[in-house]
Amino acid sequence: MDAQRRPPSLVDLCTNVAIENVRYIGNVSGLDINLLERILPHCNKTQLAHIENCTKGTDLSPVTDKLWKRFYEMEFGVDNANMIIERMNRKQVQFTWKRLYEAKTKEREEAENKISQKLKQSYAESLAEKKSRQTKMTAKIPPPKRSFWGGNGPSFSTNYKSPLMKKAKIELLKSPEIINHKTMKRTLQSSSTSISRSVPTPTRPNNYSKSNGASSSSQGFFN
Repeated sequence: MDAQRRPPSLVDLCTNVAIENVRYIGNVSGLDINLLERILPHCNKTQLAHIENCTKGTDLSPVTDKLWKRFYEMEFGVDNANMIIERMNRKQVQFTWKRLYEAKTKEREEAENKISQKLKQSYAESLAEKKSRQTKMTAKIPPPKRSFWGGNGPSFSTNYKSPLMKKAKIELLKSPEIINHKTMKRTLQSSSTSISRSVPTPTRPNNYSKSNGASSSSQGFFN
């Protein structure tokens, strides 16, 4: 049965080669329309647009119009394509499906750009409002607390449970300034104690008893 099959013609071989390499096809002016009807349906929309743009002086719409209609239906739906046909019939106008496809694609891109711009604007406004609220919150600074040695400044209360504050307090107590202050205080206290001990206790004069006795005598005189 294979022996009875006809071998492919040269045209068929060339057509098959063209279909396999359709992505490389450009200008097809002068090519038979029957061959184009066999080759062009294997193009995607980018390849088909490239061939039409490269082919100058030849109208390919008799072959490509139905192909663009198929692309339109695949991209935007059959119902939308039928609505376009109804409008053209009602207004008695006719456009190629390539032109309709390009117009619809542009319309969709513009709509998507508008939505994108609205989303960006909404996001920017939301971000600005959030920053404004944060600024108002940080503007309300709480009053400073008294420090553990008195005066204004950060407080290192022993009741404060923050490990970071406890660490800061320990480091502050170990600082040279605080150590020197405590050393000077102890030195002053020690010096004061030594001075008080070195001063002799005043003794009563011997005539004190005599004076006291005289006073008693005078009191007895008036009694």
